[in-house]
Amino acid sequence: MERELETRVLRKITWRIVPFIMVLYLIAFIDRVNIGFASLTMNQDLGFSSTVFGVGAGIFFLGYFIFEVPSNLILHKLGARIWIARVMITWGLVSGAMALVQGTTSFYILRFLLGVAEAGFFPGIILYLSYWFPARRRAAVTAMFMAAAPLSTAIGSPISGALLEMHGIWGLAGWQWMFIIEAIPALVFGVVVLFYLTDRPEKAKWLSVDERTWLAKTMEEDQAGKPKTSHSIWAGLADIRVLALSLVYFGTSAGLYTLGIWAPQIIKSFGLSSFQVGLINAVPAVFAVVGMILWARHSDKSGERTWHVVGACLLAAAGLAFATGATSVFAVLMALTLVNIGISASKPPLWSMPTLFLSGPGAAAGIATINSIGNLGGFVGPSMIGWIKDATGSFAGGLYFVAALLLVSATVTLILARSSARDPQTKASAQH
Repeated sequence: MERELETRVLRKITWRIVPFIMVLYLIAFIDRVNIGFASLTMNQDLGFSSTVFGVGAGIFFLGYFIFEVPSNLILHKLGARIWIARVMITWGLVSGAMALVQGTTSFYILRFLLGVAEAGFFPGIILYLSYWFPARRRAAVTAMFMAAAPLSTAIGSPISGALLEMHGIWGLAGWQWMFIIEAIPALVFGVVVLFYLTDRPEKAKWLSVDERTWLAKTMEEDQAGKPKTSHSIWAGLADIRVLALSLVYFGTSAGLYTLGIWAPQIIKSFGLSSFQVGLINAVPAVFAVVGMILWARHSDKSGERTWHVVGACLLAAAGLAFATGATSVFAVLMALTLVNIGISASKPPLWSMPTLFLSGPGAAAGIATINSIGNLGGFVGPSMIGWIKDATGSFAGGLYFVAALLLVSATVTLILARSSARDPQTKASAQH
């Protein structure tokens, strides 16, 4: 009976929560990286150099960094329903306002404000999942949620490419239409969140009494297994494991946003139309979705996290190195596929680690710290690629730079695992 109840509850909460938050993240990610497609025509219209574009695209993460931890702590206090709705509505408004960009200053300001608006969304969802799913199931569930990132590329790339073809309609450029139209779903779903999302298991009227009781008891036991000292906000911010995972995430973020922001221009350099770029850019993301889910399931089944992160980072670094020598569309497509799979597959086992040794406000602060510091890689990677491209006339040096960051991520993960093996308090995070 207990086993049947567990299966029923987990299936019910999975179907209720995961598809919905996947849609939210898909919308968020499209609004975050559609700047890569806008650059195919916007840079020429506004006279942006590669350096200006790289800095402007990456400055999003500075706003994200500053407001990430406060935003996640507010979510923990107010509840996911109200705060996620606020996040989505604000970022929808700012994302649509990107159509008003006139030059470098307005570009930088709006990208910064978009980061401020979206701060707290991703780590808030990671924290939210820790309220509903036991640790042993979290990597697989996280993988399903995070599959929305490559899915957004697979779905959003052809759409963004097609919207660029609306150039001239009602006197607007194609990139302006793209920003306006792709901002609408964030506004709509921001309102839907208020009526659909449930803050905590004990408030879930869509579960029966025995299902709510089982889930509350299971999650209480899950929390009881964590170190008591990890429950404060300052423990979450100061924990050396949090700082190490932040550095690991820094490299994977640099890789992720190198793809989202620069891949369209890399593909475009082979003389393709904007719509063709959109179609080709969607292909690696499809393989990434499959690879991410299978890799996360294997991580859950084996109970191993470290080598699942390391192996994925090494694959992504190899793909970036391969991309530097690609001389055809097919070759660059193969390289980008390796990078997509590696970057995507590294995320779920990585994000299953912090909630194993942090809970409550400590988890809110710790997850937000990892995400905010780590996402600075989204500023450093794209910015360096733009600067190096202006200096050398090639993407190669920038791609090697990001590949090196991924090698650092793999190395730090191994160091953390070795340290965890010697320290009883941290051993759980390496094993699980």
